[in-house]
Amino acid sequence: MKSTYLKPIMLLCLLAGSMAVQAQKGWINLFNGKDLKDWKVKISKHELNDNFANTFRVENGLMKVSYDGYTNFNDQYGHIFYKKPFSYYLLKVEYRFVGEQVKGGAGWALRNSGAMLHCQAPETMLKDQDFPISIEGQILGGDGVNERHTSNVCTPGTTIYYQNKLYTAHCLDSKSKTYHGDQWVTAEFLVLGDSLIQHIIDKEVVLEYTKPQIGGGNVSNFDPKVKEDGKRLTSGYISLQSESHPIEFRTVKLFDLAPYAKDPKKLAQMVEKLKKEG
Repeated sequence: MKSTYLKPIMLLCLLAGSMAVQAQKGWINLFNGKDLKDWKVKISKHELNDNFANTFRVENGLMKVSYDGYTNFNDQYGHIFYKKPFSYYLLKVEYRFVGEQVKGGAGWALRNSGAMLHCQAPETMLKDQDFPISIEGQILGGDGVNERHTSNVCTPGTTIYYQNKLYTAHCLDSKSKTYHGDQWVTAEFLVLGDSLIQHIIDKEVVLEYTKPQIGGGNVSNFDPKVKEDGKRLTSGYISLQSESHPIEFRTVKLFDLAPYAKDPKKLAQMVEKLKKEG
């Protein structure tokens, strides 16, 4: 009897171990904790890779967005892009807001940043363009008093479908709780081509939507050739924002789900496993 039960148990353990190894192998550390060699910087009013005032930097193993070299923010919205695009993935970032907003930052930009998904290539942004055409996983910190959800969605030059209906307003709130102060927060974004995007906080899906596509407004000084309204967004670059409030990232990593994309069953199994692992 012992051997009869032992074999299935051993098999399950081996399978579980194999899946764990597969999951571990699939993770890519977009931020290596040492430097920004795999990233490209685009700050409005500056040319590509002009990291004005050392806005994006690495210190003590953290990717920092800092403004100690600014006298005034002056609408110099910035983005730092990972070097290659992705289509199906789970993105995980750990962030915290620190310090005070730089002079000249907009009121809405207090403790405000974002993980931009399905971005246009940084090389296609014009010098004075404010935001990349993309889907923004908006990151917000609490102001110490009011409720302020994080992991919302905003749509610079894009639109989405929410609850099977075209959603054209610029931003849509998630159902996350508010995170006040300078605490570390973990945010995950599940992106499955143009079929589904989920925002996840503390292992809970706080927002989901479908059919991301180019369209709408809320982006300026762009190249009209790039803004092909109606074009579905099946892939794109990932970038992190500088919007006038200092923020730090200690983890920016991604599990590439593209190898599972052609097999819906395997894709669903891997997604479920990743969500449970957190």
